[in-house]
Amino acid sequence: MIVKREFDPRRVVPYVQRELAIAAGASLVALALVEWAGISEAALPFGLAPVLGTALAIFLAFRNNASAARWNEGAALWAGISSYSRVFARLIVTFTASHRHTPQFDAVRAEGFQQEMVRRQIAWVHMLRLQLRGQDTAAGDAAGYLPPHDRAEAQRRHNPAAWLLQRQGQRIYDAMADGTLQGFDSFQLEGCLLQLSVLQGNCERLKMIPALRQYGYFTRIFSQLFIVLLPFCLIGALAPGSQRWLVVPLTMLVAFVFAIIERVGAVNEDPFENRIQDVPLTAYSRAIERDLLATLGERDLPPAHTPTADGYLA
Repeated sequence: MIVKREFDPRRVVPYVQRELAIAAGASLVALALVEWAGISEAALPFGLAPVLGTALAIFLAFRNNASAARWNEGAALWAGISSYSRVFARLIVTFTASHRHTPQFDAVRAEGFQQEMVRRQIAWVHMLRLQLRGQDTAAGDAAGYLPPHDRAEAQRRHNPAAWLLQRQGQRIYDAMADGTLQGFDSFQLEGCLLQLSVLQGNCERLKMIPALRQYGYFTRIFSQLFIVLLPFCLIGALAPGSQRWLVVPLTMLVAFVFAIIERVGAVNEDPFENRIQDVPLTAYSRAIERDLLATLGERDLPPAHTPTADGYLA
C-alpha cells in the first residue's frame, strides 16, 4: 500500500509510457499533415475534444469507482480477519481458564491446547496471505507456528488455509471430549470459525473472479482513441507557425492525465497481487500475529511491520 503523499514521476511514467508514445506520434502526424503538408481538412472541429473527453471521463470514473470498491472490500475483509482472530484467541484462552475448578481440568493439557490453537490461528493468517499472493506456503511465517504433523498435512492439501480451519474445528471437539472445553464453549468457537471461513471465501472470490474485463478493455481502447484524435482537434485552434508546435506538449499532457487515471483503476481492481499499491497483507498478518501472541502472555513479540523509507507498506 502506498502511504506517502508525494510520488516520484520516474516511478509513474513506466505505467503510461505506451499512451505517451501514442500521444507523441499522433501529435506529430497531425502537425505534419496540417502545418507541413498544408492539408487543413485533417484538422477536426475543436468542439469534438471536450465532448469526447467528457464521455471518457464518465467512463473512467465508473471503472475507477468499481476498482476502488474492490480494493476497499479487500481491506475490509482483512480487518474482519483481524477482529475474528483476536476474538477466537481470546475465547480459547478464557474458556480453558474458566474450567480450572472442574474435576476434568488438567492445567498442563489446557496450557498446551491454548498454545496449539492460538499458534495455529496465526499460521492460518499467514497461510491465507501466502495463498492469496500465490507464494510458497511451505516456507515462511506459517510453517513456524504449526506442529510437524500439521505442517506436513497442510502441504498435501490443495487449500492449506481451509484445512487449518478444519483442523481447528477438530481440536475443539477433542477438547470438549477430554474436558478442556465444556458446556457451550464449542458453539461460540464454531461461530468464530464460521466467520473466518466466510472471510476466507470472500478473499478467494476477489482473487479468483476479476473485475469485468469488458470495462478494462474498452476503457483502455477509448482512452487511446481519444489520445489519437485529440491533436487533430487541438491543432486547428492553434495559430499557424510556431504556435502549432504546442500541440505536441499539450497532447502529451492531456494524455498523461487520462492515462494515469485509467492505470489507477487498472491496478486497484486486484488487491492481493503483492504489489506496492495492494492491500498490505504482510502488515495485517504481522499485526494479528503480535496481538495473538500477546493473548498468550508473550512479551517478546516480533517487530511491527512498518512502511519502508520509500513510503510503501507491504
